[in-house]
Amino acid sequence: MADLPDDLRNSMASALTSARAEVLSASVRRLMDEYRSGRVGHSPILTSTTDVTAYAAYRMPATFAAVRAALGQLAEVVPDFRPRRHLDVGGGTGAATWAASQVFPGLESVTVLDQVSEALALGRRLSAGAGHPALRSATWRQWRFDPDGELPAADLVTVSYVLGELPAAHRSALVAQAAAAGALVVVVEAGTPAGHGRVLDARSAFADSGHTVLAPCPHQGTCPLSGTADWCHFAARVNRSALHRRLKDGQLGYEDEKFSYVAAARRQPLPVAGRILRHPTFRKGLVTLQVCARDAGARQELVSKRQGDSYRRARDAEWGDVWPPTD
Repeated sequence: MADLPDDLRNSMASALTSARAEVLSASVRRLMDEYRSGRVGHSPILTSTTDVTAYAAYRMPATFAAVRAALGQLAEVVPDFRPRRHLDVGGGTGAATWAASQVFPGLESVTVLDQVSEALALGRRLSAGAGHPALRSATWRQWRFDPDGELPAADLVTVSYVLGELPAAHRSALVAQAAAAGALVVVVEAGTPAGHGRVLDARSAFADSGHTVLAPCPHQGTCPLSGTADWCHFAARVNRSALHRRLKDGQLGYEDEKFSYVAAARRQPLPVAGRILRHPTFRKGLVTLQVCARDAGARQELVSKRQGDSYRRARDAEWGDVWPPTD
């Protein structure tokens, strides 16, 4: 279960104090309809301070949880990666920067690019109360995508929930710019078939530019789920605040954010044998894992009680974990 950091939760509570709940609810409903439509916009979806505030209230926790989970899986694969500079492209109110600062506490500088000035303003307000010094001193820069432009260089570049809002030609150009700017690049999209498709396109672009895919894939070959009815995605469970539940008309105290992602870098990663693609299933004395393996594509692996330590590890394994464990 992912919780927002205390400093972010407190900053959000302070920022939302003056907002009228019924106005935010109306804006949330409009934004949810817009995002679920799958339409590619030619202008920003967030058009006002109210929209930005509503977006932060209902989407920032889920975005934080998804990016936090993706970066956590990445850190497991490359434990020696110690980025100092983080660039968040299309970062809005900065959810990915908060996630990155948790996974990589050694960050020294953070830059957030977005076209919506109101989103940047709210992100700046939220980060002013951050415990991490790189967040407090972050640069919030208004930016509009230019197919012929360049991005600032950074050790870590994140592009989260951005590609789905761009035309296809602009997606590939942005991925190419991110690959040129970042020593390590992470693309996160919605955990839907369409989102996975955009991630696969980014993965192919990284491979074509000479990058090595680090995560979630344990190999550099074609995705074994490509062309099937299945798709690669993961889930991050996030706690809902009382306001979050009210804005989304939710009854549960949590929600599961489904996401797809790919991480790539300009250097060879440590080898990983496989990754668990779904929740493990259990029968008495037997654990069934669906694993994407480096040498055999997607397959089921049965781990029985007779296998001793492997069985104990399989019982504790979760969706998205490396398999077999590296330690």
